[in-house]
Amino acid sequence: MATPFTTQPVADANRDYTPVDRLLLQVGKGLGLLARGPFAARPAAPMSSRYPAERVAEAPLDERERKHAAGLMRVNHAGEVSAQALYHGQALVARDHEVREHLLRAAAEERNHLQWCDARLRELGEQPSVLSPLWYAGSFAIGAAAGLVGDKASLGFVEETERQVVDHLNEHLGKLPRQDRRSRAIVEAMRADETRHGEEAAAAGAAPVPMPVRRIMAGVSQIMKFGAYRV
Repeated sequence: MATPFTTQPVADANRDYTPVDRLLLQVGKGLGLLARGPFAARPAAPMSSRYPAERVAEAPLDERERKHAAGLMRVNHAGEVSAQALYHGQALVARDHEVREHLLRAAAEERNHLQWCDARLRELGEQPSVLSPLWYAGSFAIGAAAGLVGDKASLGFVEETERQVVDHLNEHLGKLPRQDRRSRAIVEAMRADETRHGEEAAAAGAAPVPMPVRRIMAGVSQIMKFGAYRV
């Protein structure tokens, strides 16, 4: 399971970053993620947290099961690209220092999830979504827009996002081939972390997200899942 918020390094605590500094830092992180995108010879990213499937035996999958499992893990990978971007966009415009650090630590933990999904895609002989730059750019803009409303609204957006993500991961656990225990181990570890992220956002003072916004968020998520599963 990924490391808790309190142990993740984020930025130089002795430096007071300007908004421009923070923007450049987040853009750099985003470009770093996309550089590990859909290229056949892309280098493996070093694991920053223990791989949940490390001690789980690989099970035989027929071609249909392999492709289906890979499609689901590609959706999860795209979701983690989007999660990074959302947190980066929200952190960029956060007013309170503690809220900003909370968001950046959460983003660091989501990066672990991204690496796990990338590793599983490699094992399944597949690539991440070719639309990863689109997922990142769109999610960064959405995160920044949510953050501009205010820190409590931003935390509410985190709480609702994580609630929807947990629902999505539960759905994937029902769809993955039963014998694919490696993919299941990854999804279960991610689900535990996402549940905690939502709880922490609520405890930090998250404001409720209006129902129309929730529906829009769910609709955008469906578009991403549809696209990432296929390409």
